[in-house]
Amino acid sequence: MIVTMEPGAACGEVFAIPSKSHLHRLLICAALANECTVISCEHTGAEDIKATVACLEALGAGITELPDGFDVKPIDFGNLPETCVLPCKESGSTFRFMLPVVCALGVTGEFQMEGRLPERPLAPLDTQLTSKGITLSKPTPTTLRCEGQLASGAYTLPGNVSSQYISGLLMALPLLEADSTLEIRDDIQSGDYIEITLGVQRAFGVEHPLSSQVYTISGDAKYMSPEHVVADGDWSNGAFWLACGAMPGGNVTLKRMNPNSLQGDRRMADIITQIGANLSWDEDHVTVREGKRNAVEIDAGAIPDLIPVISAILSVANGTSVITNASRLRIKESDRLATTASTLNALGAKITELEDGLIIEGVPSLKGGTVDACNDHRIAMTAAVASLACTESVILTGAQAVNKSYPKLWEDFEKLGKILN
Repeated sequence: MIVTMEPGAACGEVFAIPSKSHLHRLLICAALANECTVISCEHTGAEDIKATVACLEALGAGITELPDGFDVKPIDFGNLPETCVLPCKESGSTFRFMLPVVCALGVTGEFQMEGRLPERPLAPLDTQLTSKGITLSKPTPTTLRCEGQLASGAYTLPGNVSSQYISGLLMALPLLEADSTLEIRDDIQSGDYIEITLGVQRAFGVEHPLSSQVYTISGDAKYMSPEHVVADGDWSNGAFWLACGAMPGGNVTLKRMNPNSLQGDRRMADIITQIGANLSWDEDHVTVREGKRNAVEIDAGAIPDLIPVISAILSVANGTSVITNASRLRIKESDRLATTASTLNALGAKITELEDGLIIEGVPSLKGGTVDACNDHRIAMTAAVASLACTESVILTGAQAVNKSYPKLWEDFEKLGKILN
């Protein structure tokens, strides 16, 4: 799919889509609960959410799409399949959450992966699972097979790995008969995502006491359905719209956002204010208007998904910005340090790629040109934000990459006055 974006500002209103981070966890906990749960959210058709739904259905959950959400009939633990195929597609969240859950249920699972997902690291989660009774193998380059019954006990993970490993174990270990502990060594880099997991588990009646970075996880805990839950608006994808408002001539209102959300990417509001945009709240509506665009220094450790669109803003800021602690961007759907730099440079930016970051020398405006999404939804969004500062058209190939998280993005972009061809 090719999208051509003509020069011009983004102005108008758009509704936030539901948070993928929140919705993944709500679906999983609802599938593990004692009774049915209704999850209220707008349907986006995001491929990652479809993958989680498909994997839960493979385990026996009954998930029905409603006009405004999902009705989740939980898994029957007394009638689990001996073997099941779990189609994760390209969703790292689905794979990393579901693998410990399948192991805890004692089901032999074959996880099917696509895109770069088979190349993305699994250590040290794999070591923790295999040390507790699980056998992992790769029948094909794109399939991971797990066999065995996960045992309770003492688990340990470093804090600087993907928080999805930690969240996966936190959701899975309560399913075991005996108690377990999960120790997180060193500083936790993505603590906000863990808080989302803990918040969803609390809503389903499961809590883990924490002392000195050790979670105590009660065995045979029951996920108790609250009957109805509501998915938060998505700060990760919402960051795209806030970035649009901060660009030349921008004035964008994003509706249905929770200013007190546990999502770590809510920091986007603070970052663009620091850069110099004008931001205001009206209940659950947040409005961003163009202001100054000043150079900043950003530690990307807790907010890796925000870096591409923030880089688009900083490419036309006053001064030189520095982004550090971003090495995890290299193992996303693309090597996002490389693709962010190459995409924006192709449009006229001045960005130097570092081993774990970027140096961005702001320029008055970008020119335009042809770029590829690199099969990465965040890079497609970055090109779209950058087009707002271009004097000529931006032609984006592979624009369908947004389907991974936000299939309606181009439709909503046009609502803000952008001319797309």
